[in-house]
Amino acid sequence: MRSLTFDSTNLGETEEFLNRNYTSMRIGNDSSQATEAHVRRDLLGPVHLDRLHLGFDMAYDAAPLNKICLVSVHTGAIEENYHDTGPDTFLPGEAGLLTPHDLPYSGVIRSARYDITLFDPALLDRVAARGGEPVRLIGHRPLDDAANRRLTAVIKHLRQLAADPGSTDDSLVAGTAADYLAATVLATMPTTALAGPTATDRRDAHPDTVRRAIAYLETHLREDIALADVAAAAFVTPRALQLAFRKHLDTTPLQHLQRLRLHAVHEQLTAAGPGTGRTVAGIAREWGFAHAGRFALAYRKAYGRSPSATLRG
Repeated sequence: MRSLTFDSTNLGETEEFLNRNYTSMRIGNDSSQATEAHVRRDLLGPVHLDRLHLGFDMAYDAAPLNKICLVSVHTGAIEENYHDTGPDTFLPGEAGLLTPHDLPYSGVIRSARYDITLFDPALLDRVAARGGEPVRLIGHRPLDDAANRRLTAVIKHLRQLAADPGSTDDSLVAGTAADYLAATVLATMPTTALAGPTATDRRDAHPDTVRRAIAYLETHLREDIALADVAAAAFVTPRALQLAFRKHLDTTPLQHLQRLRLHAVHEQLTAAGPGTGRTVAGIAREWGFAHAGRFALAYRKAYGRSPSATLRG
């Protein structure tokens, strides 16, 4: 199942749907408003991308979701009661963490159209690859206005990908997109992920680490690779791996992975040529490049011409 939809004007039906697809909760409406509710869920790998439109004011009191729950408001308002800082209200154009994954939550949705993006907290650990304690979000608002815009834009882009059957059917594209979301959350939200390299990490940041990592990358190009996977293959910590790549190649492991995948795309574009029925988008997608614009910019930077020019020969 790639998507589901729900439409109802019955408050009881809406409560049943929310309990079945989110978590145990009670909802209420104290006004005479019609209780019109519309929900659409699209799946992109491990990420749930939900668009909700409630045409009434709905109070909610819910059990923990056990998932990271990001909210992005388009119209109306969402008033959430946070356990540590008290109530806060998300207005149109604002995004953030609706609720900590492991705590009950409550609030009021004020006739709103909004997106909810759900994923397992372990995805943050996979991308941060810091070891030790799991990564936690320590605030519910992005770091600043620029971070809010960046997070909102990434959620919008993932919704577009999720609506494309080609993306949802491709595990590499879906996995890369999920990692991209987690990396964006780590970069835009306050978290516990910040940590510098230790003395052991600095000792392990030698050329052999880079050689082992590159050998692993080259033999796993078509797989959904996380930084932790590469570090394990190189027998060092993720921080040591990042330090080694910075020291010896002036790049990061995942940037080097992108470079290898760009080279694979370049070889296939060159071999395909005109009249073969191959397309730039199709070949790029095979190697995990889901965003056409960013792929084209990266390709032109690497090869000095557009991917379509290479395909035309």
